Amino acid sequence: MGVQPLSLAQHYHERTKYAPESLAQQAAPLDFSRQPNPFKTYPFGHSFSLKPFLEPAKETAHPYWRRLSRLLYCSYGITGVVPYPDQPFYMRAAPSAGGLYPAEIYLLTRNDTAIPAGIYNYQVKDHALVQVWQSYFWSALQAACLWHPALERTHIALIVTAVFYRSAWRYGDRAYRRICLDLGHLLGNVELAANINDFRAHFIGGFVDAQMNELLYLDPEQEGVLAVVALANLLEVGENLSTFPSVLASATCYDYGAIASGELLKAYHRASALVNSEIIYSMAKAETTVAKGSTEVPAEPAPRKYNFPFGLRVSLNKTIIHWQDNLAALEQTILQRRSTRRYSGQGIEMDQLAALLTFAYHPQDYREQGLDEAPSFFDPTLVETFIAVTRVRDLEEGCYYYAVAEHELRQIRFKNFQEQLHFLCLNQDLGRDAAVVIFHTANLERAIARYGERAYRYLHMDAGHLGQRLNLAATALGLGVSGIGGFFDDQVNDLLGIPPTEAVLYITTVGKAA
Repeated sequence: MGVQPLSLAQHYHERTKYAPESLAQQAAPLDFSRQPNPFKTYPFGHSFSLKPFLEPAKETAHPYWRRLSRLLYCSYGITGVVPYPDQPFYMRAAPSAGGLYPAEIYLLTRNDTAIPAGIYNYQVKDHALVQVWQSYFWSALQAACLWHPALERTHIALIVTAVFYRSAWRYGDRAYRRICLDLGHLLGNVELAANINDFRAHFIGGFVDAQMNELLYLDPEQEGVLAVVALANLLEVGENLSTFPSVLASATCYDYGAIASGELLKAYHRASALVNSEIIYSMAKAETTVAKGSTEVPAEPAPRKYNFPFGLRVSLNKTIIHWQDNLAALEQTILQRRSTRRYSGQGIEMDQLAALLTFAYHPQDYREQGLDEAPSFFDPTLVETFIAVTRVRDLEEGCYYYAVAEHELRQIRFKNFQEQLHFLCLNQDLGRDAAVVIFHTANLERAIARYGERAYRYLHMDAGHLGQRLNLAATALGLGVSGIGGFFDDQVNDLLGIPPTEAVLYITTVGKAA
């Protein structure tokens, strides 16, 4: 029996792994003369400033504009400025690997909204909308999204793209991982900011890529659409829609030949596109997906997994973070979040760890806070969570599998892995000094069997979304938190004792900030 060939997503994952013996060769010196601008500009087009609607005095005037202004600001707006001598560095509401911010947000509106029908780009630095095209494009959007039900009665949609070179300039071919993680963080903000401002976000990952790129007049070699968000206005009768499955499968590519370094990112992105000839096939495979309205997000695919008779099992309390003042505290948390640069090495409490995991994975326990109980993930049932514990009061050191449905930690390794964590996080002190290190992984073969090449997008965006929920919970609890997208892949598998078929997606470190 022959060896099963790797799909392009598996090939991409293997080619972009970091390894101790090759990292120096992979890390080419940065050419700062070619550093990309993280802001897209349009020399033409009418601009609508959203800044006036951030002012408290404007709360009663133009409420729709105020809600939309705050949604965009909490999603990706400028929340801080570092005044470097050559040029200032602008920090945003959503974190980004290396501060490169590859995402762009476009708005597409219908005729019957407070905003004239057309396509708009969100100008982050100015907090404004610039009208790229003035016309009716909603039918074209629906067709590109295969007439997704969430677009039938909604009147505004966000389209999130990635400008590939912004991340590839620093991270090369591995940048696609970080791009999708970045967009997952951004989408996590969009979902919560929609809640705060009386919208409901419906994520759509199944769309015909070429049609979406043509709709926005993008050069697909430079920029591509990765997600569409239908925004239901909850203050309008008829727009409070129930949730729908949002993902479709692309084909799986096994015949891809030799791909040169520097071309792998774009080759994979092209292969993961959904094209017209695959629509029927994709819709048939989509019947296997799980609707987003499940009561647990994500539902555990194997309830008895890692349920060893000799291992420690810790049942966690459903510890709720009580957002006060009609979610104003959640909005402030989004705007105040910062990536921690250094931990003190002190421990955290069990209740704090329980609260982190409750907020990230059990949103149905936040109904009384006004949050949707079913956040918009793509398919988080494919994402697994492991936690390396070094400093949690009353919790034994070691590695744990987090059984989501049971809200239970199951110990799988039995010692302090502080030095190994330091090493596998590319010798970053964050891995060594954190109280807990949270790993998101997925069985890549299983994911590809369900969604084809497109699975790799969904996995990383969902991992980033979960990472953003962990970020916000940690910030609300007064803890430090930082995501790590660069790590020695195989060494993580060795540490956790998981097979090579489990792809490591993302790491979040949590602890007491120095």
